[in-house]
Formats: sequence, C-alpha cells, structure tokens
Amino acid sequence: MCDRVFQVLFLCTGNSARSIMAEVFMNQLGQGKFMASSAGSHPRGTVHPLAIETLQGMRLPVDGLRSKSWEEFARPGAPPIDFIFTVCDDAAAEVCPVWPGTPLTAHWGVEDPAAFQGTEEEQRKKFLEVALMLRRRIELFINLPTATLARMTTQAKQHAMEQGQ
Repeated sequence: MCDRVFQVLFLCTGNSARSIMAEVFMNQLGQGKFMASSAGSHPRGTVHPLAIETLQGMRLPVDGLRSKSWEEFARPGAPPIDFIFTVCDDAAAEVCPVWPGTPLTAHWGVEDPAAFQGTEEEQRKKFLEVALMLRRRIELFINLPTATLARMTTQAKQHAMEQGQ
C-alpha cells in the first residue's frame, strides 16, 4: 500500500479553461491521493468565466483559481512533480522548462472551449462537453492502482539518474 500523494500539473497555453478545469477535477476526485495544479506557457491572467460557471454548475469549488505561468512550477524549491499532462496541442509542442523531479508526461489533447465560436448557449454546451471529457480521463487515471503509479514514477527517476539527468 502506498500512502504517497502524487503531484500533478496540467498545462495549457493560456491556463484559462481546460487546464483549470482539469486541476479542479483532479483535486476533487483524487480524494487526497493527488494534488493538482495548472499553469500555462502564456497565461491569460484570468480564468474564463464559462469555466467558472461550468465548474460551479457541477458543484465544484472555484475559490482561489487563477491563471498562472508554468515558470512557478519550474523554479528552484518548487515541489517535485510526478505527472504532467498537456491538454492542448500548442503546449504539447512547446519547449518546456526543466521540471523539478522527473515527472512522467502525457498529452491529453482537448478542444479549447474558449476558442469555440457560437451562441452563448452553444458555448456553454462546449464548456460542459470539454469538462465531462476531462473528468472522464481523470477518473480513469486516478483509478489506476496506486502501486502501479508509484512504480512508474520510481522507474522514471531511476532512468533519469542512469542518464545523468
């Protein structure tokens, strides 16, 4: 049994919608087994109002959410990250900072609801669609056996040491 809390970072370019919603879902659904944050390579500086509205409609907490730079998580003294998920194609293709620790990375490309053009009601539906997709992916991830996740992160650290990183 592993009592460890896994640190997760969700990345997107603007950090205003997808990565923010993923952060909230992971923290809520992870039940203390995961501690999630989100960031962007070029943060917008504000959380999209429809992201807030969507999360509130799902009865999820939104206090303290903010759009922030990924540099906060690459600084000396930042907590080591175990898993990094990019949720947009732009962030997946960018050159990322060197992260503390040896995080495992994956790309979960998800359509940007903030870029969707349509009526206000269509935009709300798009935000909900994206939120439900992210929630489902997170549910699948957090239900992986804890021992498997711990083994994956340990193997990544060992591999990095062998490579002199």
